[in-house]
Amino acid sequence: MNEALILRGARVVDPASGRDETADVRIEGEQITDVGEVSTNHAEEIDCAGLILAPGFVDLHAHLREPGREDAETVASGTRAAARGGYTAVCAMANTDPVADSAAIVEQVALLGRAAGLADVYPVGAISVGLQGEQLAEIGEMATSNAHVNFFSDDGKCVQSAGLMRRALEYARAFDAVIANHAEEGALADGGHMNEGEVSSILGIQGIPSEAEEVIVARDLALAKLSGARLHVPHVSTAGTVELIRAAKARGVRVTAEVTPHHLSLTDDLVSGYDPVYKVAPPLRTRDDVDAVRRALADGTIDCVATDHAPHPPEDKEREFDLAPCGMLNLETALGVIITDLIDAGITDWTRLVEAMSTAPARVRTLSGHGGPIAPGTPANLVVFDPVATWVVVPEQLASRSRNTPFAGRTLKGKIVHTILRGRFTVREGRDADGQR
Repeated sequence: MNEALILRGARVVDPASGRDETADVRIEGEQITDVGEVSTNHAEEIDCAGLILAPGFVDLHAHLREPGREDAETVASGTRAAARGGYTAVCAMANTDPVADSAAIVEQVALLGRAAGLADVYPVGAISVGLQGEQLAEIGEMATSNAHVNFFSDDGKCVQSAGLMRRALEYARAFDAVIANHAEEGALADGGHMNEGEVSSILGIQGIPSEAEEVIVARDLALAKLSGARLHVPHVSTAGTVELIRAAKARGVRVTAEVTPHHLSLTDDLVSGYDPVYKVAPPLRTRDDVDAVRRALADGTIDCVATDHAPHPPEDKEREFDLAPCGMLNLETALGVIITDLIDAGITDWTRLVEAMSTAPARVRTLSGHGGPIAPGTPANLVVFDPVATWVVVPEQLASRSRNTPFAGRTLKGKIVHTILRGRFTVREGRDADGQR
């Protein structure tokens, strides 16, 4: 059992309990045992004055690449990056090799997560066999496996068939599972490499119109209403998608949504230098789109921040723009981007930030023990961060096996001090608790 520990004098921000106040948190073993004014009583004390203490962050959308592309990332390296970013739970997407479309593969991913021990890893099961969009994967088998999968996505590929998407939603409903479809209509997106608009015209790069996303989201919302199933819209990138989700929620459709740090902060004009680090799916959009998704996150239309952490080794990513794969690193920089671009801009507040990065994603995936509340008897899955400390993003110092961060060289505000997984430090005083950094 871990030694008793008191985190003293932090600002505790916990949307699950409505708490936002200075308090002490006592941890014994794997659980929180007291919150408030806590006496020392034979415990190690850590001064957290000036820091924010919150439920550990939860990422609904990360590509950990294992099995199959261990040159880009492994579950161990990806969850180390997650711990450094304040995450205690990570959902690993299904586009591995082999694809996570069976009980055997999702159980393997879960076992790799437990072996690494740096964050709880929850596999995402594929919607279709081999991500091919032709035959429904064994959703029931994965849902009832030892991995207990309740979230399914072919992310990276869109389920183009409305019939298959309807069947997936109806089948998932039997397990109260969530279907998350990568929204990109194939005929509209075909051959595109960036947002279609003024910048793509100037650069001579074939673009992907906003409507490629919006057409699929509109269809999927209609199918979710028809089936009564739970739909999650990943990586929202356009103002039009925001309005579709807002209207669907008002009609009672069971829909949740996420937005990435890069779609909250970066615009398509960055592609002007043809740097493939800015190539992502869906593509970076316009300033109007960024402003729309920021407002939607602030008002709750978009429920969560999810990283879409997508590592690629240099030999793959550093190619001609049209040949380079899509994807960016985000696990270690997500908090800093949100603080720097949203909190400091007055767009949202600390309670909403914690809700979007922890409480809401845990609720979407029904992850017991994550997302709060910070209360006696609950698992000590916590993050402590300095809301004003600044740091410079140096790709070579990141935990990922890859280096494709669009924030290289940028100064971000907000630094992780401690990450605690079931009472055990995975990051302590800003360093890996196992001495790796």
